[in-house]
Amino acid sequence: MSVRRADALGGRAAVVGIGATEFSKDSGRSELKLAVEAVRAALDDAGLTPADVDGLVTFTMDTSPEITVAQAAGIGELSFFSRVHYGGGAACATVQQAALAVACGVADVVVCYRAFNERSGRRFGSGVQQREPTAEGAALGWNLPFGLLTPASWVAMAAQRYLDAHGLTPDAFGHVAVTDRRHAARNPAAYFYGKPITLADHAASRWIVEPLRLLDCCQETDGGQAIVVTSAERARDLRRPPAVIVAAAQGAGRAQEQMTSFYRDDLTGLPEMGVVARQLWRSSGLAPSDIDVGILYDHFTPFVLMQLEEFGFCAPGEAAAFVAADALPLNTHGGQLGEAYLHGMNGIAEAVRQIRGSSVNQVSGAARTLVTAGTGVPTSGLILGTDD
Repeated sequence: MSVRRADALGGRAAVVGIGATEFSKDSGRSELKLAVEAVRAALDDAGLTPADVDGLVTFTMDTSPEITVAQAAGIGELSFFSRVHYGGGAACATVQQAALAVACGVADVVVCYRAFNERSGRRFGSGVQQREPTAEGAALGWNLPFGLLTPASWVAMAAQRYLDAHGLTPDAFGHVAVTDRRHAARNPAAYFYGKPITLADHAASRWIVEPLRLLDCCQETDGGQAIVVTSAERARDLRRPPAVIVAAAQGAGRAQEQMTSFYRDDLTGLPEMGVVARQLWRSSGLAPSDIDVGILYDHFTPFVLMQLEEFGFCAPGEAAAFVAADALPLNTHGGQLGEAYLHGMNGIAEAVRQIRGSSVNQVSGAARTLVTAGTGVPTSGLILGTDD
């Protein structure tokens, strides 16, 4: 593996605004309206106006194009617009794209957004229903005929191997679910506000695809989230304390597929997240011990454990005990299991709140937050920090 020097991006851009709609199961409005609401809320949070924006970034899966959002939100000319692929794996990469544009002088203020009616519209959890023939989709032809039709079924394969390799039972996953719901119970914006669970609740929840139970799987949400990025210099003059982008990375592993990389030599880890981890540590000069809060993508609980191990917070097979011991504050907004599933964008917002000191589950003295995006797919990550 080649050795690369630290990149020149760190510290040059910052998140200065976050905004979201309410998180619901039936929004009653279009995905475009959700996107515009979130974008305007984020700009207001930053003390900026639509006229200040000259860049937009979103997901390839988003149904609201950049030019349409710009028109509907009252944004004028765009000098930069971009989309990132691979579902939830795009989340942190949208901020990376924005930071790169700002750092290079291509744009001054870039807004990242994601909005969808995932519950009342398309049901992501129902899996593949129809798909146009593509080279990317060809890999699914090895799995769909045998009943592996949904994201839960794809993750279950790796989850079972993880348990077998480390001599664990499905109860190991319960610590993640309980932690997320404990934080969601104190978060008024969370769908599961006021509804904590216990390990016994986790163990009693019905099987979805063994070894995954209902409480191992994230919810489906209607909503929108937006993130405003500008230069670190300009950020110091705006309304909120900036969350400086200390490091940003994308990663895809060898033999990478979308959640079906079953022909790798080892199914007990997440190589794509390992690629991200190595870049983040190298470019930031930080280590796991320097991180105050972890906002880890939690569409399924087993992949939270694997992420902790890929980032070096603990040894392989030890992540369940690590979470049980509360060794690192995790998903203080409630995560996608407890707050909302917005392809990880709401996790970035929570990382910003921790840096600002405004989270409902604030970690005292939080100065460095790690945020990750979708797992099992080509993915991305961020380290955000205070402006010191």
